[in-house]
Amino acid sequence: MDRLVSNATPLIYLARANQLSLLQSMVKQVFIPEAVYREVVIEGKRLGEKDAYRVERAIKQGWMIVQGIKVIYPVEITIHPGEAEVISLAKEKEIEVVLIDDAKARAASEMAGLKPIGTLWLMLKAVKNHLLNFDQFLSILEDVVQSGFYLKEEVYLKVVRKARELSSD
Repeated sequence: MDRLVSNATPLIYLARANQLSLLQSMVKQVFIPEAVYREVVIEGKRLGEKDAYRVERAIKQGWMIVQGIKVIYPVEITIHPGEAEVISLAKEKEIEVVLIDDAKARAASEMAGLKPIGTLWLMLKAVKNHLLNFDQFLSILEDVVQSGFYLKEEVYLKVVRKARELSSD
């Protein structure tokens, strides 16, 4: 995948699990709108969060790019301002894929003609592409969940089964 626009949550949890390199190995350029930068880096540093410094390093390395938006794309669902900026930036830059976990924001991005993917999708794709083996997947999933990523039990079980299936292909 060449480019995507990311929301805050996937960046925060991948960074907390020290797995931004996984995102970098799968996507050439990750764009983030200014609202996401403020939420992840500015606010994160104010709170002393390690993930904020990891995301800031990715920006300094140049593969993650902070970009302003010209206009907010109108969505029919009430979503977080950062999520609205993700959709708007994707539309402006004609980037089809958005990395976003929130269900309402995913629905809004689909309604805007975009393809939403989430943190779990990214991790499963890494297994499918042999960037992660099953044990590595489980370890990262555990790190992400331990750092506060909410997963319903049935989703957790489903994603573990899928990773096992993909790793045996």
